[in-house]
Amino acid sequence: MMRKITAATVVSIGLSTAADAEPVALKFSNDWQSEAVVYLFLPTSTSGTSTVAGQPVPVDLDLRDALELLDFAVAGRFESWRGNFGLVADLNYLSLKADSRLPGPVGASVNVDVKQYWLGFLGAYRVASGTTSTSGRRYSIDLQAGARYNSLKQEVSIAGPGPGVTLGGTETWWEPVIGARAVWEINDRWTGVLMADAGGFGAGGNDLQWSATLGFDYGINESSAIKMGLRYYSIDFSTTRSDGEFAYDVDQVGPFIGYAYKF
Repeated sequence: MMRKITAATVVSIGLSTAADAEPVALKFSNDWQSEAVVYLFLPTSTSGTSTVAGQPVPVDLDLRDALELLDFAVAGRFESWRGNFGLVADLNYLSLKADSRLPGPVGASVNVDVKQYWLGFLGAYRVASGTTSTSGRRYSIDLQAGARYNSLKQEVSIAGPGPGVTLGGTETWWEPVIGARAVWEINDRWTGVLMADAGGFGAGGNDLQWSATLGFDYGINESSAIKMGLRYYSIDFSTTRSDGEFAYDVDQVGPFIGYAYKF
C-alpha cells in the first residue's frame, strides 16, 4: 500500500500540448483568429521513479491506478494567430491525494498530497504553408518558443501516537520551451497534427521535459471541434531539499480527448 501511495507522486493526468483539428494555425488571416481548448490526458502507462526525502520509489501504474488517486484536474490552451505570427498560452493543473494506515496495533496514518501545474507562454511563427500537389489539401508547419512556469508538490505526512512528520514539499521553477508542429487537412472534417516540444535543459533542476503528440481533430461545425490522439510525455526533475533528494523522473503514454472552440 505504501508503494502505491508514494507512487501517486508521479501520476499526471492533464494537459496534452496537442495541436488543433483544423486549427487557427492552419488559416492565414490579417485579422486575429483565436481558439480555446479544454482537454484531458489519460496515461494508460506511467513508469519511472519518485523520490521524496532521499527515498526513491519505483513506479508502475496503469490508468485504473491513476484514476483511483485523482482528486482534481483541469487543463486548457489558448492560441491566437495573425498572419504568420501566433501567441500560445497553456495551463495544466493536477491534484492527487491518497490516505493509508501503517500496519501495527497503533498504526500511523499516512497522507500523500501531490499537486503539479505549469503555465506556458510561447510565440509561434509559421515557416511553411500551402496545399499538397496531389490532393490540394492545406498544410502548415510552425515553430514555437517561450517560457514555462512549473510547480511540483510531493508531500508525505505521517501522523501517529507521537509527534508527526512531513517529508518533501513544493518546488517551483521557470524553464525555456521550444516546439515544432505540422498540421494537415485529411478531408473536410478531419485534420491531422504531429507535434513535439521540449523544455528544461537544466533550468531549476529540470534536466528535460518533453512530449510528442499525434492528434486528429474532427470538425463539428465552423467553430467547434473534437480533439483526440496519442501522447508521450517525459520529465526528469531533481533537486536537493533540507530533508534529502527530491526527484520526479517519469515517462507516460496514453490517449487524450478534448473540445476546441474557435472565434
